[in-house]
Amino acid sequence: MDPTGLDLPPLAAAFVFGLLGGAHCIGMCGGIMSALTFAVPPSMRHPARLGGLLLGYNLGRIASYMAAGALVAGLGTLIGVAPGARLALQVLAAVMLILMALYIADWWKGLLKVEAVGRRLWRHLEPLGRHLMPVVKLPQAMALGAVWGWLPCGLVYSMLAWSLAMAEPLRGAALMGAFGLGTLPALLATGLAARQLGSLIRHPATRTLAAVAIIGFALWQLWGLKPGGMDHDTAHAGWVQDGAPAGMEQDGAHASHQ
Repeated sequence: MDPTGLDLPPLAAAFVFGLLGGAHCIGMCGGIMSALTFAVPPSMRHPARLGGLLLGYNLGRIASYMAAGALVAGLGTLIGVAPGARLALQVLAAVMLILMALYIADWWKGLLKVEAVGRRLWRHLEPLGRHLMPVVKLPQAMALGAVWGWLPCGLVYSMLAWSLAMAEPLRGAALMGAFGLGTLPALLATGLAARQLGSLIRHPATRTLAAVAIIGFALWQLWGLKPGGMDHDTAHAGWVQDGAPAGMEQDGAHASHQ
């Protein structure tokens, strides 16, 4: 069950958001993928070898997303102890999804301000990536991808806000992993397919459709947090409490009174 109280499986939604964010991924990371490809020695650029390295980059990147999701969700666990904090985190997650949609559609670039915060960390990590080039082995590719995963990105930060609302490290990591897998098709496509996919994903109609879908999901999330939403959240969060789902606890309580 979705921890925000929705019936839509959160991992499926995160994967779809990764797919819908393909336009931004191609625009922001497509150049990085090209640079990493050309950094491979020419003698090692045969398709099988190059394909393995490209996959390695992305597996490292997704691993960093998952690590960040676990860390942020752990922070959410601490914050969620305060009264009303869980509801506030869920509202924040929905707002960040809406900002992500506006970003994807090029309607408003407010998330660029959020990215500016991450640039401070990136200044310290970028030199580590340079020391790993040129890449000739898969472990190198995965390590470089792990550094790349911390590149400031508004889409990633929006998903991290959702991980924060989940308030459970394993679920936060899984959410970010699903999102990362959703971004793979756009970043792994090569040659003619990449050009065709890129033009399709970057088309204004595609970006608008993606933005509307994400905004619809975020509004659905907010709708579930109307007055009485805390009770709804407690009853339907889907967490296992004391070894049994919340609903089973209630049934047991009723049975004890009979």
